[in-house]
Amino acid sequence: MTLSLVGTRLAEEGGEFVYQGESDGCEGCPYRKQCLNLEVGTRYRITDVRDGEVLDCPVHQDGVIAVDVEPAPFEANVPSKGAYAGSKVSMAGHCPHTECPSHDLCEPIGGEMDEEYRIAEVLGEPPHETCHLNRTLTKVILEPTTR
Repeated sequence: MTLSLVGTRLAEEGGEFVYQGESDGCEGCPYRKQCLNLEVGTRYRITDVRDGEVLDCPVHQDGVIAVDVEPAPFEANVPSKGAYAGSKVSMAGHCPHTECPSHDLCEPIGGEMDEEYRIAEVLGEPPHETCHLNRTLTKVILEPTTR
């Protein structure tokens, strides 16, 4: 678990977000070290909202508050071959078909194409009827990586 600061509008136990990194408004902020301590592009789940003062923030209009976060699992489509709980997989690769109902699973926010993930659970068939890239895919929940 990691202690960090998030905008008060996001600060809800169980809430998830993908850390996007430093913003222009972060420069010179006295709370930089507490806010900028997460891994860019990683999906996080808030496990606890700390009791405490709301701090002024030039990025978050209503200020920030201390929270405990941990990397969160996420849904994705992966190649079906070898897709079983406990196995390690990488995503199939980028897809230009943004209109496809599976696109957000084939290129999930918080997932990296060149990263290897362990499958936590197999969910089954993806939401598309036909893959326009002729890929055979399975919908799964991937465990977060720890760097």
